[in-house]
Amino acid sequence: MELRQLRVFEAVVTHRTVTGAAVALGLAPSSVSEQVRTLELSLGTDLFDRARRDMTLTSAGERLLPWSRRLLDQAEQARREVVVTRARLRLGVLAAIAATHLPAALARLTDRRPGLDISLHTEPSRDALLAGVAAGALEAALILDLPGPLGALGFPLPPAPLDHRDLQHVPLALVAAPTHPLARATTLTRENLRGHRLLVDSPACSYHLAGERLLGHHVRRLHTGAVPVTRACAEQGLGIALLPASAVHDRLTAGTLTRLPLDPPPLHLRLFWRTDHEPLPGLRDATVAAMSGSAPFL
Repeated sequence: MELRQLRVFEAVVTHRTVTGAAVALGLAPSSVSEQVRTLELSLGTDLFDRARRDMTLTSAGERLLPWSRRLLDQAEQARREVVVTRARLRLGVLAAIAATHLPAALARLTDRRPGLDISLHTEPSRDALLAGVAAGALEAALILDLPGPLGALGFPLPPAPLDHRDLQHVPLALVAAPTHPLARATTLTRENLRGHRLLVDSPACSYHLAGERLLGHHVRRLHTGAVPVTRACAEQGLGIALLPASAVHDRLTAGTLTRLPLDPPPLHLRLFWRTDHEPLPGLRDATVAAMSGSAPFL
């Protein structure tokens, strides 16, 4: 057995497909399949049941999994004790919140840990960040969620030991153009929204999921794209939009958008990581402290 084969094996277990593992590891699917097959040949047994749609472990695979984790952890411990290197933090973040939150937080983190080697990975997809942390490709990542357990907003979690810390509120605003029929309402309920259009991004988007919880099926959905496009479409009167308050603050001030009187609960900016791996003692606490000290969203 080789360590790279065990890393590929764990990635396939986490993502349940060769394609998902390949994306997380930055390899071609054919390379992932080859590494798994080579590992199986070296052990003389199948590790995955290929009769199913996803890559389900056989009984032999189930027995290998805890050994794989221990062997990889021991190899990493040996590397740290033998090789003197700079501490590394590979931090993932949703593209939608990177510009508003990260610059000041990273400045504070580099002040706290000047020798830290920081690598920032910006992703448009929450699933890619969850997969990256689960596979060990990222030490931690920032996402949006509701308070409570990780995934409270309604998104699936990978089968990995994850923990999190809520850093700050991210207020949301339900907005529309001043010419919209609801713009002059003094109170609103879900029933008042029936038949109106809600401008949304993809179903996996945090704001889309928040809109599902707030408005249910009382409104029709019009898929417009990411925050800037959705905001522009709302300004043109194409429908109402549920967006981060920081993204519409200047439009509300300028009068091109108006806030509707239905207050959504805020999302939380959440840092999460694998509980069974910390590359350097104290790094996690330093990262949480730096991120928590950011200026709050408007």
